[in-house]
Amino acid sequence: MSATTELDHEKTFALAWADPRNTRAERPPVDVNAVLAKHYRLSRPLTFTRTQLWDMEVRKAFRPDIYIAAVVEECSAGTWNVRDLGNGHQSFYRRSRQRQRLVPGYDLVLEQVRVNPDNGKVTFIGATELPGDDGVMLHAGTRQPIFHVEHVATGTETQPLNEWRMVHLTDGPNQQLLDQFAKSESVYLPQFVEVYIRDVLNIELTRLN
Repeated sequence: MSATTELDHEKTFALAWADPRNTRAERPPVDVNAVLAKHYRLSRPLTFTRTQLWDMEVRKAFRPDIYIAAVVEECSAGTWNVRDLGNGHQSFYRRSRQRQRLVPGYDLVLEQVRVNPDNGKVTFIGATELPGDDGVMLHAGTRQPIFHVEHVATGTETQPLNEWRMVHLTDGPNQQLLDQFAKSESVYLPQFVEVYIRDVLNIELTRLN
């Protein structure tokens, strides 16, 4: 989709998710502290909080090159058209070169982002084109379908849950994409949570077999 005025990010995601022609992927909620206790050794004790999880989500929204470096090409990310909507609510545009799921290499991904602290959601709406920060129109790569993503920090303060959904805009469910999602499943925390613990909380963590 192209850029729209006053986009309702969450409604746009919900409509795309409800469309049976699209390719949908959802991971079970990740209980951060339960996974830490079972699969990691930490340099000092940590009870990860929902406040920290939300802080991580906001940081990741602005710096995907740091928090999802396995997906985003180094030095390719940028944000602009940042609007402060009050009480922690924000919207902005984001660009990054992201690893393609079905073909080798990276391609340009353009997203319209909405940060909603009221429900702990960050919603990313993929766009085919967006005006760049210099006014020149940017065009997303075409080697894979446009996609939307929803990240949610939920649960309680001492038992935070990370939720994640992605929907590709397709003419029918794409089994190759679904197979790629299945291959990426892991018992460990998502990369972005590990990065936050190491870089922001200054706690070393080691994965256990």
